[in-house]
Amino acid sequence: MGVSIKPSDLYYRYPRKKEHRDMPKFIGKPDSKQFDRYDLYEVIPMFEAVMNALGSCDNDVLQKIEEVLNNEVPRFIDSREEVYDCLLMVMRGVLGQTDSGGD
Repeated sequence: MGVSIKPSDLYYRYPRKKEHRDMPKFIGKPDSKQFDRYDLYEVIPMFEAVMNALGSCDNDVLQKIEEVLNNEVPRFIDSREEVYDCLLMVMRGVLGQTDSGGD
């Protein structure tokens, strides 16, 4: 079973864009749809996917992923798969993990 993140687990607060709540979310690559980094219903599935790929359920890792998304990922990286790849690459570097090539 994968990581399950609740809004209360997050360090930052994200708006709940209820009009998009029932729309399909990121479940893996490929996914070229635009990622809304300001929508709680978008960020939670993204963070869960990254945490699962990292094999971590550590809240400190989750907080670092949030910091990376909010402070380091350039705004021109805007598709779901690009954001996922960027977060995963940065976090693997932070955690000292090597790329397994399976993502």
